[in-house]
Amino acid sequence: MRPGRNRGWLLRLVIAFSFAQGAVSMARPAVSYRALALGADERAIGVIAGVYALLPLFAAVPLGRRTDHGRCAPLLPAGVVLIAGGCALSGTAHSLPAMAAWSGVMGLGHLCFVIGGQSLVARQSAPHEQDRNFGHFTIGVSLGQLIGPIAAGVLIGGPDMVGSSALALVVAGAVATVSFTSLWRIEDRTAVKSRTAQGERVPVQRILRARGVPAGIFISLAVLSATDVLTAYLPVVGEHRDIAPSVIGVLLSLRAAATIACRLVLTPLLRLLGRSLLLTVTCLLGGVLCAGIALPVPVWALALMLVVLGFCLGVGQPLSMTTVVQAAPDGARSTALALRLTGNRLGQVAAPATAGLVAGVAGVAAPFVMLGVLLLISSGIALRSPEKSARVSGEAPRVRVPLRRKSDI
Repeated sequence: MRPGRNRGWLLRLVIAFSFAQGAVSMARPAVSYRALALGADERAIGVIAGVYALLPLFAAVPLGRRTDHGRCAPLLPAGVVLIAGGCALSGTAHSLPAMAAWSGVMGLGHLCFVIGGQSLVARQSAPHEQDRNFGHFTIGVSLGQLIGPIAAGVLIGGPDMVGSSALALVVAGAVATVSFTSLWRIEDRTAVKSRTAQGERVPVQRILRARGVPAGIFISLAVLSATDVLTAYLPVVGEHRDIAPSVIGVLLSLRAAATIACRLVLTPLLRLLGRSLLLTVTCLLGGVLCAGIALPVPVWALALMLVVLGFCLGVGQPLSMTTVVQAAPDGARSTALALRLTGNRLGQVAAPATAGLVAGVAGVAAPFVMLGVLLLISSGIALRSPEKSARVSGEAPRVRVPLRRKSDI
């Protein structure tokens, strides 16, 4: 399949990702509520949220290496199986260590799905289509993040918090399995036919030294850490401010809806501002809004802040994917994406654990100030990052010129 042709695969991938991400987004707050019902404090919530990213932290690069020299489509069903199992078994666990372990399985499944999906998009998209196609791919994430928290909020509540949160987790496992209805038709016809130089691999150090790769990794880490801690800790904030779980679910879904809106208008925003300036502005504004969540504002103001924050956070993920893919050496793009995911998971391990410590010392709203500072740093990095001169997604280049590594981001 030639890059840029037959986009039916992309639609099926987005649909499958919507269900897989919906299951994860439904399970993450459910895990927090179930852990609270089982006696967890803020520190324990941070540890459980961090374990979600612990297994992926070590598995990302090996999976990326394998994908660079083979097919990436098999990772998609494997990811769904692990997500479904992790969700359902978290609902049957009756101890905090068991919940943490199954949360790690869920995170490993999510990693498999994301590496497979990102590599598929990178391989089957022409260079001028990558911003747009990565933006469409991440719409699947946002759709799942929109529906999942609402579903969790509907199911969780009442006097039996342990039982209702367990039901939400089992339902999340069932939702993940629906992804199979779209996955079975997705084929990877762009798999590498022969290994570079008989299996020679590009060293990780060379990938990390490529101009633009470290910046893309850090920006992605900051944006995902903000999204992840927001998902895990907004329920804790709700408990302290007497906000019902159903309202927290709606607030998280408003954030996700704004992210979808952002990605639908990503192409005109890129034409208007360019990649570097767009990343800088959105990270800067996102940092201010993230820190603002620490303020004791009314629910309507919190909703408004989350809508604007969701729009800002919608930019970082797809553009950091394109940045890393275009900057990576030939034959190592899946590995570069895996390194980006390793950075994401490192943030998902460190950010919740740090947030738990900060919350235990300075209160449950303090982690959002920490995230605000992280986003402000990423805005400075985005401002200093050079931007490759290229046409915006959706406009085919008049002359096809091979990408030069020195001009890559």
